[in-house]
This record gives sequence, structure tokens and C-alpha cells, in this order.
Amino acid sequence: MERNKRASERRERSLDSPSAVSYSEKNSRGLTAKMARKFVVGGNWKMNGDKNMINEIINNMKKGPLDKDVEVIIGVPSIYLTYVKSIVPDTIQVAGQNCWKVPKGAFTGEISPAMLKDVGVNWVIIGHSERRTIFKENDDLIAEKVAHALDSGMKVIACIGETLEEREAGKTEEVVFRQTQALVSAIGDRWANVVLAYEPVWAIGTGKTASPQQAQEVHASLRNWLANNVSAEVADTVRIQYGGSVTAANAKELALCADIDGFLVGGASLKPEFVNIVNANK
Repeated sequence: MERNKRASERRERSLDSPSAVSYSEKNSRGLTAKMARKFVVGGNWKMNGDKNMINEIINNMKKGPLDKDVEVIIGVPSIYLTYVKSIVPDTIQVAGQNCWKVPKGAFTGEISPAMLKDVGVNWVIIGHSERRTIFKENDDLIAEKVAHALDSGMKVIACIGETLEEREAGKTEEVVFRQTQALVSAIGDRWANVVLAYEPVWAIGTGKTASPQQAQEVHASLRNWLANNVSAEVADTVRIQYGGSVTAANAKELALCADIDGFLVGGASLKPEFVNIVNANK
């Protein structure tokens, strides 16, 4: 009953502004699909942490309590993956923060999906804005990495999003659709193993965040694009996270949006408030 009430609230909120009308509101199949999509919260630790800090983070998550109806995935620096796997509850998934596009070879400093799987890690984050902007990974490379990770039996959080310059130029949809289009052939019929994470670059680590309406508009537009360019089924079922300075203060309002299915959290995933973010969908 409570979950249905939350879904109803999301639909009502999506109608507050005509520009924020959700894909679900335009498609009767989508109404049922929205309630069926499991909320998913990822915590991306980035290049942070030591064993003492990790113990604190995991202990805080163990105390929780965490909403049992939310899938929780934490992105851990590769050097600590095995350690985290040894102490984390089975209810929390562990993800690599990156991987390369082949199983092995002369690629100093890289890790492969095969290596991640060998230490019991089944998720990986690919295409994060920091990989795109700092390490200059382009759409084609990201697509190759996604394809190989899926070929290797991994599940993928695939990140997309525009820069401030692109948003101010009115190119948000153009950029997000282009980045998603690059992933379509890489994913093929394996959308069940993919979570999309929309992360406006201008709202990552800046303290700024897209308003719920801004975030909802992009999520709804993306779902419409998927319906028109992939399939209605994929549009109905794929989970789309929002990532961009998500905190305990704004998570509940963002979670009310009809087409936001969770969060990819950066800095706040290192803090006790991560528990509140996980529980924002209650």
C-alpha cells in the first residue's frame, strides 16, 4: 500500500508542470512499469577511503536500517574491493569504478571485468563524467567498455550527462541522447543488466544540483527517446538514476519524481547520511 501511495505521489508531482510530464503519464504501460522498477541507489566512493574509513562506512550501513526494497550498490576503489567484499553484508552489492575493454594484456594500471568477477564483484560503473572529462574517454570507448563488461557477465551502471556549457547552450537532450545512442548497440538485448545514471556534470562535486523538475524533465525525455529508438519495453523497464550532488536534504524530493528510479551518490556516500539517501524512497 505504501509503495502504491508513493507511486501516486510521483505521478501527481510529475503533472505540476506540463514540461515535467513523465513518460509513465503518457503511456499506460508505463504506469505499471514505474511501480515495478526497483529503486536503486549507488554510492561511488571515487578515490577516497582507507581501511579505518571503510570500516566506519560499512558499520554505519549495517546499523542502518536500510530500506529492504532498495537495491544498494557501492563503487569501491579497486585496491579495496576484496576487503570490502569480506566485510559487507550480502544485501549490499559491490561495484568496480571502472574497467577496461578486453580480458587481459599489456594495459598497465587497468583492470578487466574478468578480474572483477574473480574477486566476486558483479557490478561496474562505466562512463562516469570524471572518466569522460578528466581522462578523455569518448562515447565510442565507453560503448566498447560497456559491451565487453556485459559480454563478461557483469552488470553495468552506465553514466551519461551534459556539462554546464552544454546545458547553457540548450544542448542537454542532444548530448544525453548522443551518449545513450552510442550505448544501444553495445547493450543489445541486455538492458536488464544495465542501469542508466543521468549525472549533469555541472552538478557533480559543486554543491549545485538540478532541481527536481530539471532532473525529471531529462529523465522523462530520455525515457521517451528510448521508447522511440529502442523499444517501449526498454523505456518501461530500464532504471534511470539521478546523480549530481544528491544529499539527504534533497533526496526525498528527487525520489518523488515519476521517472527517477534511484541515485548515484558521490561525496554523501562517504557519510552517515547515505543511509537516509537509501531510505528516501520510503
